[in-house]
Amino acid sequence: MDWLLNPGITIFGFTIYYYAIVIVIGMLAASVLSALLMKRRNMAPDFVFTLFIFCIPSAIICARLFYCITDSLPLSEWLSFRDGGLSILGGVIGGVLAGLIVCLVKKINFFRAADCVVINILLAQAIGRWGNFFNGEVYGAEITDPSMQWFPLGVLVNGKWYQALFFYESVVNLVGFALLFTAAWFFVKKPNGLFTFAYFAWYGTVRSIMEPMRNPAYILGDDVMWSRLTAILMIVFGLAGILTLLVLNYRKEGAFIGSKKGDPCGITDYIPCYKDDKPYFSKINIFGSQYPPKPPKKGKGVSDEAGSQDQTGAPAPADGETGTPEPQSAQASVSEAKEQTAVSDGGVSGGMASDEGMTEAEQTEAPVSEADAEQGAPDGGAAADRPAGDRKGKGKKS
Repeated sequence: MDWLLNPGITIFGFTIYYYAIVIVIGMLAASVLSALLMKRRNMAPDFVFTLFIFCIPSAIICARLFYCITDSLPLSEWLSFRDGGLSILGGVIGGVLAGLIVCLVKKINFFRAADCVVINILLAQAIGRWGNFFNGEVYGAEITDPSMQWFPLGVLVNGKWYQALFFYESVVNLVGFALLFTAAWFFVKKPNGLFTFAYFAWYGTVRSIMEPMRNPAYILGDDVMWSRLTAILMIVFGLAGILTLLVLNYRKEGAFIGSKKGDPCGITDYIPCYKDDKPYFSKINIFGSQYPPKPPKKGKGVSDEAGSQDQTGAPAPADGETGTPEPQSAQASVSEAKEQTAVSDGGVSGGMASDEGMTEAEQTEAPVSEADAEQGAPDGGAAADRPAGDRKGKGKKS
């Protein structure tokens, strides 16, 4: 696996490391699931985009600052992001603080939003740990027993096998994410914020166990193990937060979970993302069946008046009309036949005389079919009784 050391994709001389690609995939996965959980827990899912616009840059900056401070890097190297050095613990602190500020500005219940977002950070961390695999870093002690030198129990770096701590942490974080996400999907009772503090307790426990197992080269701090100290503080913060929420809920609602004085549900009120945002029917939203269906978009349908016209814009024919006018040439032929038969008194001789008096050109220009002649000629007219051979030039083109 030596070929995995600092690999990446080079485009026009610029290298995009697999480590960065994996981190971005984790962020996107957390964003999608946060929006889904917001919709489930009676919030506008669009709010997640507002949060991530501010939380992600803040998390990256704080991750770098935490690493530089705890690893005692000179100030001139603090902006060298591409040289490596990010602390997930610092990123979590920066991202959560940025989310708190956004919720205060938008006047949105912070714990309602945090319960939908923070637990998905575990998934992002589980995915992001594989960036350490591509970089060949963050491993534990060397494995000397040949029977244990296999992946994923160990990882091969520079020809030696080490404990694959990145894989251990990835699996444990994935388990924690599955538990918390499932609980948040179904559990809706008061108080809000339990899942947020549960994340801190879970992740702090994982890191406090993993930190002493790391290779000394990947432990932040020389005299003090800052990563482990921070992880222990996260455990205390998480457990204290859960206890505080339960006590406050008991004083207000008469019960540690839910309420004996009012609505036991903590997500009954819909939280919009913007002023005119309204809830609509949704199978995902736990209260979606109580909301009206979303109205169709305006201008999507076609009016009845427009639909009654054909492609040329002409109105459709009224009832009883065929919509196909009689050809003008046929009308003229019928009128001419009537005038010709009107010369005689209705006898055969008059009809023959009228026919013989027509030139061949006139007969060709105004051909009259037998059916038309029968409709237009009087009863007993010669035009209908005359043999076909007497009508010269019928059917020929001039």
